[in-house]
Amino acid sequence: MKKLLYFTFLILLFIGCQKTKSQQDAVVFKKYSESSAIQKQQDHENKRMQFKLFQSKYLDMNTVFKPFENDLEYFLEEHYTALKPLILEQDIPTLQKHIKTGRLSYEKLTLFYLYRIQKFESDSSKSLNSIISLNPNVLKEARARDKNKKENTEYAIYGMPILLKDNINTKDMPTTAGAIALAENKNTADAFIVEKLREKGALILGKVNLSEWAYFFCSGCPLGYSAIGGQTLNPYGRGIFETGGSSAGSAVTIAANFAVAAVGTETSGSITSPASLNSVVGLKPTIGVLGRTGIVPISSTLDTPGPMTKNIIDNAICMNAMRGFDQTDAASKELAVDYFKNGFKQKLKGRRLGVIKSLLTDSIYSATVGKLRRAGAELIEITPPEVALNGFLTLLNIDMKNDLPKYLAADADEQIAVTSVKDVIAFNLKDSLLRAPYGQQLFEGIVEDTTTLAKLEIIKTNLTNSGRKYFQALKNDNLEAILSINNYHSGFAAVANHPTLTVPMGYKNSGEPISLTFIGTPLSERILLEIGYAFEQLTKVRKMPKNYQ
Repeated sequence: MKKLLYFTFLILLFIGCQKTKSQQDAVVFKKYSESSAIQKQQDHENKRMQFKLFQSKYLDMNTVFKPFENDLEYFLEEHYTALKPLILEQDIPTLQKHIKTGRLSYEKLTLFYLYRIQKFESDSSKSLNSIISLNPNVLKEARARDKNKKENTEYAIYGMPILLKDNINTKDMPTTAGAIALAENKNTADAFIVEKLREKGALILGKVNLSEWAYFFCSGCPLGYSAIGGQTLNPYGRGIFETGGSSAGSAVTIAANFAVAAVGTETSGSITSPASLNSVVGLKPTIGVLGRTGIVPISSTLDTPGPMTKNIIDNAICMNAMRGFDQTDAASKELAVDYFKNGFKQKLKGRRLGVIKSLLTDSIYSATVGKLRRAGAELIEITPPEVALNGFLTLLNIDMKNDLPKYLAADADEQIAVTSVKDVIAFNLKDSLLRAPYGQQLFEGIVEDTTTLAKLEIIKTNLTNSGRKYFQALKNDNLEAILSINNYHSGFAAVANHPTLTVPMGYKNSGEPISLTFIGTPLSERILLEIGYAFEQLTKVRKMPKNYQ
């Protein structure tokens, strides 16, 4: 009897301790006074960085995290700390090995990221305003992945938590493009690439902030701002360095280790720019390599999704997971490319790469060129011809004027009231301080542009020819890639339909990241990834932002 009472006491004591542990102070997202921070921001030398606000006036992150209250109640700081060495900065093959050996599980991996996002985003001194929504079913899905583990997962996306730019449709979260006009865009099918990710077993963790309407909305406004998500901030310098755009949240969340990978979209520089400024790997594929159905558009001529990761291997794995022929996308291509089959070799010797002479004045670029030369790459200095991209804005104007209504009719929630750019402008004018504090000048320009479709075709042809002329050295000098900096030449690559891969190259004296961008010929993504991997292994410069370790 005494033994029974003793064991009963121990059990009650254990339960009591567990309750005490779980009854830690609940994390609450509180609005804070940002007046002094905004005032300080007005002294920034970059006018785009002179913010009018930081926090979202629309979003309540307490509601976003509500589905995870019970699970996070029992996931404590000591659990998080114990898992950090297994997860932070690790590539997919390493994470899959930890799961295979039992050191980790898909559920623990997902809980880790949810805890980490909550930890930083609820801290007013470290919040990045990077998350718009979270998949309420993601932990249930993670447990299912654990229950149905596959044998060969080392180089697979299976069970990996992925974040999506919030202009990519999902069936379980709204797709807003950062705009209040689409805040209730809930009842949609998965975008084509999301279907592919789910088929491969990926976990869609949530949606991330972006430059509203993919930065084709206001003129001269901050990069990474949206009325839904507020002002996205760069973890390497909150309010000091730009995030890049429009896929700001996709880059910021991966830089801060909030997920394994993210998906962004690009029309001209919208993957390359934020990836570069947040020291992550970003790939903008050739148009048609990845399907675009279910993505809020700017331009059916130039738009493409693409992966954003901490390393090249993960980028290739993501490409494999998203590929496929999209029957409802007129630009989609039937390809049989495997972006990681047989792995990558650390080989730069004999690679013919173009060095843009005018960029050699940049000390980091110049030093990088020296490293590549010493590693055996054949470097050919080139001076691209002076080429104007006349009509570029017109192309975007007329494409969006026609493409956005098609998305709203075919891929948006039937309850969404706006049917055109003109409707969105009128909707925003009803409460411009909330819905368009920086104005909507580019949308107004779309409505005012009367260019005909016949004239547009001429503009497209001329732009394509101009882009190809700019990169004529790729063919003339038999180059595998041209080396650029950040998104310096994204416009030319966009109109020429050349893929671009940006890889961390270093950090300026200020601490701001800078990246090397490889520009290749159409459909050369595999080659770019191989070269990028060799460069990454040679330099290994990426480092975590110091306040997010």
